[in-house]
Amino acid sequence: MFLRRVFVAPAAALFAVAFAGCAGSSTIGTTPAPIAGASTAPASGTATPPGATPAASAAPAASATPKAGSTASAAPAPSEAASPGPSSAAFSLSKIKHVFIVILENESYGTTFAANPPAPYLAKTLPSMGALLEGYYGVGHASLDNYIAMISGQAPSLLTQSDCQDYLDFNLITVTTDGQAAGAGCVFPASVPNITDNLDKAGLTWRGYEEDMGNDPTRESATCGHPVLNMQDHTQDAEAPSSANGEKGDQYATRHDPFMYFHSIVDNPICNTNSLNFSHVAPDLSSIATTANYNVFTPNLCDDGHDSPCATGQAGGLPQINVFLTNFIPEILNSPAYKQDGLLLVTFDEAAETDGSDCCGELPGPNSPDPGLSSAVGGGGGVIGMVAISRYIKPGTISMLPYNHYATLRTIEDVFGLPYIGYSQQTTLTDYGPDIFTNPGG
Repeated sequence: MFLRRVFVAPAAALFAVAFAGCAGSSTIGTTPAPIAGASTAPASGTATPPGATPAASAAPAASATPKAGSTASAAPAPSEAASPGPSSAAFSLSKIKHVFIVILENESYGTTFAANPPAPYLAKTLPSMGALLEGYYGVGHASLDNYIAMISGQAPSLLTQSDCQDYLDFNLITVTTDGQAAGAGCVFPASVPNITDNLDKAGLTWRGYEEDMGNDPTRESATCGHPVLNMQDHTQDAEAPSSANGEKGDQYATRHDPFMYFHSIVDNPICNTNSLNFSHVAPDLSSIATTANYNVFTPNLCDDGHDSPCATGQAGGLPQINVFLTNFIPEILNSPAYKQDGLLLVTFDEAAETDGSDCCGELPGPNSPDPGLSSAVGGGGGVIGMVAISRYIKPGTISMLPYNHYATLRTIEDVFGLPYIGYSQQTTLTDYGPDIFTNPGG
């Protein structure tokens, strides 16, 4: 279990927050309805979206560059296995119509993918089905800043680096030329975009699935579950089984659900149909028509490895991740949408806090001087690694090129032909390339 270093911004640095109400929540049934646009072919993902800054080249423009004084290596040592060379055939990202992302917690690459790994299903079995990205980085510490970056390109702030202990409205001062919201708070105004806004505009679909959400209805709703605006977040700690939650326990954490930090989502009725607990996963994945184009899965505080031991008495950590993934990942891999044209990504939010290394020309945002928490460990979220599986990836592929959460957002935007938002616009980033998509013909 990693201890969080909590930063409290000086009073002079925090702006006044405007109080506003959030939309109420209601539950829906588990029988899925067909999703409009779920099988619709999006526009080509290889062209630069309108208004976006084009990538500089097909190869990353910047290698991993930790700050001076970092105690962690900038990247894992090159694997003994040869990294596959570029394919002779070009791969179009637009072939992918369904993306599935599973996000885990707080482990460095060197621990997760060690020679004798604590989670062999993740470290050995899954890479043998697809690609292992050895040089994949988080962008900050602690959790929430990484989750928000994944769906919006917004950089860490002082409050998101402390996991927003209070669910504060964001007081927007201005938006920088590179799409960063300057101000203070946690729940961004509707004028600050996230990927779901652009998916909706493009007629494409999305879902966020959160394990345990709503297990204790006195804490949060079973759909669109979040604290009351401008009040304390009582989901920061896992809740042990009790009569209040039907002896199930409630280990849902709002800070691991990035969709809850955007007014364009939480103030919209779509939140109650698209932000769901895990009871909806199996019925939704049962057919292509009911599977969203963009899917994010967040396990609870035990199954994602965050807690060790867990509130339920389970061991937690990487051993629990191994149990969870062994049971859960086959649901995705066996789904019709994944088999047809899917891409599965499994990664972590951040490395251990002793590793703040970064890559890809990562920049701090306007609301925090150091995404890595301190200059002593570096300017990013450390090396975490990623597993990518798809019919367009040869089993056993290894990529040693550097990528981070902003690069993943950019790649998904190009998959669906969406404009770049936030720091996904950076010219130092490139899409996943032929180092990963080693089977372009599928």
